[in-house]
Amino acid sequence: MVKYILKRLGLAILILFGVSLIIYFLVRLMPYDFVESQMASLMTSGSNGGTEVTEELIATMKARYGLGDDSFWGILSGYGKWLWSLMHLDLGDSWAKQIPVVELIANNMGKSFYIAFIGIIFEYLIAIPLGVTAATHQYSVRDYVVTVLVIMGISLPSFFLGYMFQYIFHYQLGWFPLAGLENAAAGYTGFAAFMDQLYHLVLPISVLVLLGIGGTMRYMRTNMLEVLNSDYIRTARAKGLPESKVIYKHAFRNTMIPIVTMMAGILPTLFSGAMITEEVFAIDGIGSIALDTMNKGDIPVIMGYNMFIAVLSVIGVLLSDLMYAVVDPRVKLY
Repeated sequence: MVKYILKRLGLAILILFGVSLIIYFLVRLMPYDFVESQMASLMTSGSNGGTEVTEELIATMKARYGLGDDSFWGILSGYGKWLWSLMHLDLGDSWAKQIPVVELIANNMGKSFYIAFIGIIFEYLIAIPLGVTAATHQYSVRDYVVTVLVIMGISLPSFFLGYMFQYIFHYQLGWFPLAGLENAAAGYTGFAAFMDQLYHLVLPISVLVLLGIGGTMRYMRTNMLEVLNSDYIRTARAKGLPESKVIYKHAFRNTMIPIVTMMAGILPTLFSGAMITEEVFAIDGIGSIALDTMNKGDIPVIMGYNMFIAVLSVIGVLLSDLMYAVVDPRVKLY
């Protein structure tokens, strides 16, 4: 086991190196950069007496942020400087926010984790029973209804579903707030503030749950159908065991083996944030911050955020492999 983990960690370092190199080149090859974004803002305000944008100013700004040379070797040199800083555990400062990238991620990660954690709990609580009932009633009306509703949820874009919920439950019914995480005018504190946050999170979490249960439900249904067609299940039925005992004691337990390994891989989901959903509901989580900095070409934040997610993804895959060996003693890791 130890040898296997060390081997995977060595492979993870190579993967992270390749990921960082690809991301940096992609960011530098975007049709715009941070300086051009800032210059566009200055030009917009220039008509009202703002700063005049000159070629000399643009060149000076590009040199300041290391964006002056867009050739292959210039980009490679910029990547080398970023990698050297990373090896010294320094992700740099955000160009747009003017604060350390580590601090920016840490300050906004909690809200995204909070939302994703609650959403995943409800997702599994809903998707697993739906998958079981769809499999045990295969090709029935129940199976078709569940499948159609789930596919409809999967097919809807997150921004469309978010705006639709806002229109129905805020503008039409007035049941829930439009956006944000708190009612600033009320000035709640303590438990009242906590309940106010939960009240504001109903719509965004509902969007995440509806978008997520489809894949999990179909995965559960497929695994359950495979187990129900196994020889030992037919033997259990032939012995006269009640159908509920066959399903929930014998079939369901073995169906959970791949589900457990899949749950171990949700680590990146918990911390990455839901970019579009957070943007729609004006939640300043890490996903919304990452989208904003991406639009501005803020390279330190883009690299820091993506490497943070890459590290979590590698850890999540490793945990999935280890969990599979834990729940299924037939699997051996070497």
